[in-house]
Amino acid sequence: MSVWEFGFLVLAGIGAGLTGSIAGLASLISYPALLATGIPPVTANVSNTVALVLNSVGSVSASRPELKGQARRLLPLAVAAVLGGIAGAVLLLLTPSEAFERIVPFLIAGASAAILVQRPPRDLAARGAQHHRPGAHDPRWLPVGTFVVAIYGGYFGAAAGVLLLALYLLATGEGLPRGNAMKNVILGVANAVAAAGYVLFTSVAWSAVIPLAIGCLVGGRIGPAVVRRAPQAGLRRVIAIAGLGLAVHLAIQAFSG
Repeated sequence: MSVWEFGFLVLAGIGAGLTGSIAGLASLISYPALLATGIPPVTANVSNTVALVLNSVGSVSASRPELKGQARRLLPLAVAAVLGGIAGAVLLLLTPSEAFERIVPFLIAGASAAILVQRPPRDLAARGAQHHRPGAHDPRWLPVGTFVVAIYGGYFGAAAGVLLLALYLLATGEGLPRGNAMKNVILGVANAVAAAGYVLFTSVAWSAVIPLAIGCLVGGRIGPAVVRRAPQAGLRRVIAIAGLGLAVHLAIQAFSG
């Protein structure tokens, strides 16, 4: 890997960390950046998952105050995330490269559309609080919902954080800080399990993972400060529209070859 490519992936990682903070769509930046360096689609997705583990570590460590008292509720959700992450990783490893290349545009388009139409997290938290009685237990179906989202997270992952956050805010009645902390842990578990499977059973482009992970760490660290000052609604729309454009571009490449 050239010095230019190394620097490019560091910058892409920073952008991915920032994008993840704003819209939960880090892969919209990091995945096409890996493709731009000439890495094949499946290897790019695998390497992207491994690099984003560092982003999850940072977000979880920053969420410790909000995680106090949540250990008991997180245990079954973490088990569901482990199983879902394994299932997603196996699904990816069994998907032929050509098929994956044709599936990805639809995954990115769906993730971008979810960002575009998603209600603000604070609105979701308020709605969840209205339907959740004080002292009530979490719904029994919550681990099942977590399992389903974790399968998607292990397979590709773009906007998996958005789906989990919406799920937890609506189902638990928790406020945004604690719901987001739950999401950070569970998404990190699913991502780490999938990444471990990829490291053991398939090829990872480590020369690309290292600079991308460095950038993700930096972007993840400065992301919250940027988000506090940035107009989030407008930025989310820009990111979503860019994602739809990327989906069209990748679809043209996949289906014209």
